[in-house]
Amino acid sequence: MRRQAHAGDVEAVNALRLRVRENILCRPEWLTSERTLEAISETGRGWVWEEDGAILGFSVANARERNIWALFIEPGQEGRGIGRDLLDAAVQWLWSQSSRKIWLTTDQGTRAEGFYRAAGWQEVARLKNGEIRFELLIHPDLHT
Repeated sequence: MRRQAHAGDVEAVNALRLRVRENILCRPEWLTSERTLEAISETGRGWVWEEDGAILGFSVANARERNIWALFIEPGQEGRGIGRDLLDAAVQWLWSQSSRKIWLTTDQGTRAEGFYRAAGWQEVARLKNGEIRFELLIHPDLHT
């Protein structure tokens, strides 16, 4: 089940982030406990999906940048709706902060690319590093 992330989750969240098969960090040393704690408690908010004491996924929304800072699922747990639930929590929280557009980036040719497209995110740019920038311009509840 989903719950808000807290400081005690940082180690497990970072370990999960390093286990993913796609969107692998090119600089894993960048992922520090301090940076993750700041992301879930100061610049934004985070959520985890936990079952039987194990964190199977997490999302982090950054209120300052208006972006999805992270959304990752434990390898082998994809396709269960965990990612969609965690993304929805992050998006709803960001919309509650402001009605300005929300953005994120992900690698091309990944399951994440298809996931965001299916969720209604619009591609707005291909970045020099090979990532795609997606934006969510309209609050989902405002669609007519």
